[in-house]
Amino acid sequence: MNQARGRRGARLGATVSVVVVLLVIGAVVITGIVAALRWGDAHIASGRCSAGGHWLEADQTANAALIVGTTLRRDLPARAGTIGIATAMQESRMRPIDYGDRDSLGMFQQRPSQGWGTPEQVQDPVYATETFFDHLVRVPDYTELEVTVAAQAVQRSAFPDAYAQHEDLARAFASALTGWSPAALTCDLDPVSHQDEEATESVAQEAATLLARDLGLEGQVTADLLRVDATSLPGADGDAGRAAWAVAAWAVATAPVTAVGTVQVADRAWHRGEEGWQEVPGEPVPAGTVRIGA
Repeated sequence: MNQARGRRGARLGATVSVVVVLLVIGAVVITGIVAALRWGDAHIASGRCSAGGHWLEADQTANAALIVGTTLRRDLPARAGTIGIATAMQESRMRPIDYGDRDSLGMFQQRPSQGWGTPEQVQDPVYATETFFDHLVRVPDYTELEVTVAAQAVQRSAFPDAYAQHEDLARAFASALTGWSPAALTCDLDPVSHQDEEATESVAQEAATLLARDLGLEGQVTADLLRVDATSLPGADGDAGRAAWAVAAWAVATAPVTAVGTVQVADRAWHRGEEGWQEVPGEPVPAGTVRIGA
């Protein structure tokens, strides 16, 4: 009888030990997930953005702004932006992922073993985007080709027809981000509370840094406001109105990263936490100018 009780006690003790271990492991996993989510929140806000009836998550939209911004800075046609977005959507859902087929990595799934760069380089969205367009512009008459054909000429994918499924979305976002479709791109983002003047100024500074990286433009930061003269944007072909809308769309698309809260262009304004572009009474913003603030 005592031996039976001892065996039951031993089994009970073993069961309790297993449960405790599982609870500890679960707590560690949950802590890791929460930490990862907090890390992500610290770098990019959640939310969704739309253009022409198509939707992207906030982080995807910021990467679309980088892709199209690169085409504008390099004075490439809007078609290049469509090809770039469609390619990145198919390859990685337009995210700089750290895995892929064989040694493929990054937003465009470029392979270090095939001379695309180091693993660190191809996972850098800026490097990956520049390298993609370095190859695309070498494709003869790429602007006249179908998106799938142009993308495949660069990527050499095992599924060349798959790029077509993203063409409509890519065209809608590229059109908005190049200024051809004014007020077409908007983001649904939660409002941001800036605690003091220094915090609001840092938002304008962050936007100015990203503006130079993506579009190659220098803005003027005054207190909490970034003023941008968009007329020198190479890809706008001297069209001040289109250039301003391209910069304005870019500012909204990158707001999840910069924490920008308001964008003004012409007689319209986008405010974080509100729906779409609102008409602003009074004097419009001067042609070719964009105001970006916290």
